Amino acid sequence: MPDFEDLIAQLASIEERLRDLAYERLRAAAEDGDADAAAQERQILKARRAVERAIQALGGISEE
Repeated sequence: MPDFEDLIAQLASIEERLRDLAYERLRAAAEDGDADAAAQERQILKARRAVERAIQALGGISEE
């Protein structure tokens, strides 16, 4: 398999940013009752999981 270390690192960074953003949106939903923030959190979580799957597919992390 080709060396995907740089790509895996970039995807890991994106996954972390998505996790932080999802947390911010979830906090806004809880504190402000923002229904749009709750919907956005779910959308971001879905994207984060897709990035995690891409990392796993490239051999970056083992599935737990």
